[in-house]
Amino acid sequence: MSRGVSLRGRLLRRLALLLSLILLLSSFSAYWSARRAADTAYDRTLLASARAVADGLYAEDGRLRANIPYVALDTFAYDSAGRIYYQVLDLQGNQVSGYEDLPPAPPGTPRTDDYPALAHFYDAEYRNQGVRVVSLLQPVSEPQLNGIAEIRVAETQGARERMARELLIGTLWRMGLLSFSALLLVWLAVNLALRPLEALRREVAERASDDLQPLPDSGLPREVLPLVEALNQFNERLRGLFERQSQFIADAAHELRTPLAALKARITLGLRAEQPEEWRSTLEQVAQQGDRLTSLANQLLSLARIESGARAITEGGAQRIDLGQLARELALAMAPLAHARGVALALEAEQPVWIDGEPTLLNELLNNLLDNALAHTPAGGNLIIRALAPSVLEVEDDGPGIPEAEHEKVFERFYRRSSLGSGAGLGLAIVGEICRAHQARISLHQVQPHGLRVRVEFPLSVAEA
Repeated sequence: MSRGVSLRGRLLRRLALLLSLILLLSSFSAYWSARRAADTAYDRTLLASARAVADGLYAEDGRLRANIPYVALDTFAYDSAGRIYYQVLDLQGNQVSGYEDLPPAPPGTPRTDDYPALAHFYDAEYRNQGVRVVSLLQPVSEPQLNGIAEIRVAETQGARERMARELLIGTLWRMGLLSFSALLLVWLAVNLALRPLEALRREVAERASDDLQPLPDSGLPREVLPLVEALNQFNERLRGLFERQSQFIADAAHELRTPLAALKARITLGLRAEQPEEWRSTLEQVAQQGDRLTSLANQLLSLARIESGARAITEGGAQRIDLGQLARELALAMAPLAHARGVALALEAEQPVWIDGEPTLLNELLNNLLDNALAHTPAGGNLIIRALAPSVLEVEDDGPGIPEAEHEKVFERFYRRSSLGSGAGLGLAIVGEICRAHQARISLHQVQPHGLRVRVEFPLSVAEA
């Protein structure tokens, strides 16, 4: 049997995936931020070196010369991370000093706004390695020369990359530590949050199978209270169902015990009789008792079927049914019995009346209403079945009716009116249960001068609503 997915594990996996994604995106962001920081720091040094070279420019014999002191030249020596190159170009772009073929700034390279200088920073390729270059335009105003000279200073990317890498590693370490701390805190928080559920699980597991008392809700978090309330409501419905079943079994046993005892006594008396006439009378009475027992057993089975039918409706198994057609079929089936009792049976169903329901239960409902009406309608009386829009069923007779004080009691199981009938008192109880299963409203109305109208109002069909 599958135990399902752990809430703790699923939450931690999703959080780990989210943190990994954040860490990945942050790594790219941190790397570019580190590169920008490194460029900012090292660009300042490049510009300072270019200015030091510019300070050594002078004119001689109408030509531009560069006087770079030994200390300035020492700046361009090898360092631990890379190498620095420089180039000085005169007013006409001819090389005055430095390394040859140092790459110029690409067209459209913007002038930097970070420093008060005519400088352009750009990345280039020189001697098969990446370099960062600054191009400084230096005005020259001498008696023999007047124009703009250019000083280029380039640095290999090693130092910048090392600085960016160190910044990135430091950032990743800190973010990794924060992510691990977050996972640990979430794990602890989830464990603490699940403790009430674990206590609730133990409470339910340790209960006896017949213990349906409400679960305690004291000391539980607000987030768990709806679950406990739902479980308590379910237990209440289950307890009600068990109580109804127990009461039904007790009532059924009581109702069956009396006719069975009477049937056995009648058979015993018949066996003691010596005359054939007494035997025949006994058999006729036994047959009548058997009919009543058969009717009672059928009604008890109908009550048992209602539970499964109601469950089918709840689970979406209802069908779209025309009340008019259902009433027409039952009226045709009951017509011979009504005619034999001298009752005029009429049907009023001019148009389809659609409802959502369970066909077997609806057939049982109408059958019980017609049986009840026929049983109480005298010879020469009238019985009318109506299917009215939008979703109403009526059965009307001109029998003695039911006093208003008993309108609610007749829907109770095994309730019998003391002055009328010999049934088990289950017919209208079955009707009431079927109405509850369909969420229909049933009502009784007195008819003048005498008679009873039973009105059942069903919810509108989903297709009609």
